[in-house]
Amino acid sequence: MNQEQALLKVKPHLTEHRYQHTLGVVEASLELAERYGANKQKAMLAAVFHDYAKFREKEEMKQLVLEKLEDKTFLDYGDELLHAPCGAYYVEHEQGITDQDILNAIRFHTTGRPGMTLLEKVVFLADYIEPNRQFKGVEDVRQIARVNLDDAIIEALKNTTIFLMKRNQPVFPKTIATYNQLIQDKKKEK
Repeated sequence: MNQEQALLKVKPHLTEHRYQHTLGVVEASLELAERYGANKQKAMLAAVFHDYAKFREKEEMKQLVLEKLEDKTFLDYGDELLHAPCGAYYVEHEQGITDQDILNAIRFHTTGRPGMTLLEKVVFLADYIEPNRQFKGVEDVRQIARVNLDDAIIEALKNTTIFLMKRNQPVFPKTIATYNQLIQDKKKEK
């Protein structure tokens, strides 16, 4: 499936604003894939479909998690995270994409996970730094992303965690575990 075909499949599922965001994530994913050596075709497809389930009914997604998905933890951390694991399921079952690298990049694009693959890192970070995003700290992460992928992800995870904590929101356990693992890996490199 080429980019044009993929975008035609995803567009009916998104608002115009979210579609523009998706185009930005595709652009950022392709740039990061080029810079860090990830598979560009997979990066493009994961980026196009990363928010495929963003506007699905929350109750439908909760039911899907209960009935079909292994990780039920998502149910305890707010509806905003549901579209990632549910999106991976829907993309596989509705669009026929079965490549686990692509599906995992969709599944973990909001939370990260310890041991992320290069493709997962690319899509996670692209979602955070895409050109349409404008919030405190994003430009710093963009600058870091030009030099070191893991350092940029660490900064993005820090920013997200602080944002949630300032609002008395829980932080998804895999997000904390991802941060810890990346920090520990950096210490081992020294």
